[in-house]
Parts: sequence; structure tokens; C-alpha cells
Amino acid sequence: MSTEQVDRTVVSQEPTAMGGQETVRTDHQRSITASPGTSEMTRRIVVLLFGLVQIVIGARVVLLLLDAREANGLVSAILNISGLFVAPFDGILRTDALHAAGSVLDITAVVAFVGWTILELIVIWALGIFRREPA
Repeated sequence: MSTEQVDRTVVSQEPTAMGGQETVRTDHQRSITASPGTSEMTRRIVVLLFGLVQIVIGARVVLLLLDAREANGLVSAILNISGLFVAPFDGILRTDALHAAGSVLDITAVVAFVGWTILELIVIWALGIFRREPA
């Protein structure tokens, strides 16, 4: 975390109403601006990217459970985009999906969700190794 510190001193002299002694008043103001460092910004970007992948996979699971029409452009786009992230996990289990009355529980997508989450944790852990914390 980078910090910027500004100290400012204001000295003002005010005469009293009776013409006696002048009063001297000193004000101190300290302003500190803090912003995340490079490693924190990298961690935030990684979390954002993996979060987007997880949202797309979660939307896939929900749409297939609700038996959404695949002819719809939005549904088709979500299924196609999420297919890119689910494909590496295809075939891990013997059963890829469970079907019941038109709804589909895409087990491969659930495994992909868990797999991407574990990969995210590994990447965040690896970034944490190179992170420098002040003593």
C-alpha cells in the first residue's frame, strides 16, 4: 500500500478586542492518502476474472435446470461462452448430466465451477508468495 502524507501548519495572529495581547493560534492538519499496491491490484484483477468465469458457469447450471429455450439469443450466448470453460472438465466423471422432465443438471459444469475455484485459490496463493508486506 502506498501512502502520501501531507503536513500543513497554519499560524494566525489575531488582535484582542481590548487592544491587549495578540493571540497566536497554530493549526495542524495531516492528510494521508492510501491506495492499493501493485500486488493487491493484481490480486483484485485475478479475483474479478475468475469471478466472471464462475458467474457464467453458474448461469449455465441455472439455465439448464430451468430448461431455458436454447433458441433464445441470450441463453445460447451464455451456453456457448460457458462451454469454453466447462470443456476442459468434460469426461472427468462417468455421468456428465442428469436429466429429469426436461431439466438438466450439468454435473460437468458443477465440477468445472469447483475446478475453476480451486485454480483461483492456487493463483491467489502464488501471488501471495511474491507480495511484500511492510514490517
